[in-house]
Amino acid sequence: MKWATCDGTPCSCTVPVDNGVKQLLDCTTLVPKCFLMKAEMYRARKNMSTRSIAGKPHETAIVDNDGIYDPECESDGKFKAKQCNNTDVCWCVNSAGVRRSDKGDKTLQCEKLVETYWVRLQLTHKQGPAVTKDKLKAAISTELNKRYQMNPSLVKDVQYDPDARMIVVDVNKTIGDRTQDLSRMAYYMEKDVKILPLFTDQSRRFTPSVDGQTLEMENIVVYYVDEEAPTMTMKHLTGGIIAVIVVVVLAVIAGLLAVFFVQKRQRKYKKTQQREMEQM
Repeated sequence: MKWATCDGTPCSCTVPVDNGVKQLLDCTTLVPKCFLMKAEMYRARKNMSTRSIAGKPHETAIVDNDGIYDPECESDGKFKAKQCNNTDVCWCVNSAGVRRSDKGDKTLQCEKLVETYWVRLQLTHKQGPAVTKDKLKAAISTELNKRYQMNPSLVKDVQYDPDARMIVVDVNKTIGDRTQDLSRMAYYMEKDVKILPLFTDQSRRFTPSVDGQTLEMENIVVYYVDEEAPTMTMKHLTGGIIAVIVVVVLAVIAGLLAVFFVQKRQRKYKKTQQREMEQM
């Protein structure tokens, strides 16, 4: 972990997450996402860089539209089910720390942390040689295991569109399984693809090799599927979605009014025509 400091006897590694607070890390595995987000928020507050020198000027958009926040973590690195980002506005999250409920005040109840059991990785690779779907699946499974300690058997399906250079990877674990944390892999991978790697070695990225050819990724979107459906309602839709709904409703109303007036005019015309025929 590139922001960690290792010292002491015996040697231990920590990362700052608040003023005077250092989080002890387990160097044998990936750092939990909750600890990573706290470290990033601390560095942002201190105007310390969270990017590598070669980083892009802007990160690409992700499905988690709420973005990074300062999370509350359990002692083992799991997210607490209720998050408030040090404000009076709170929401419920899944095991990946992604909001899955409407926002409310501090009285909001989040009964439990709902587990994410399925992660879909939508990737786009740079221009390169043509590859086959079967070889691509094997290459990606191998790289996920080597780079992020992910069990390759969890890669259930890989879809590939060579024209769009799009790769869709479905990583699933059994519902109820708590031995695998999909959010760690997904978060580290997002940072790798966005050229913001969290590893100390900044020279490597997520680059699966197919027939000796390295595939470099340039875009990533991560979708999270939980063991229980999210509880968001219509009242907290984004402004853009609300605007679209309003436009559609207005268009439907305008169409109905147009039909009404056309029919009314046709009835009036028929009555006028009938009176003229009677006079004749």
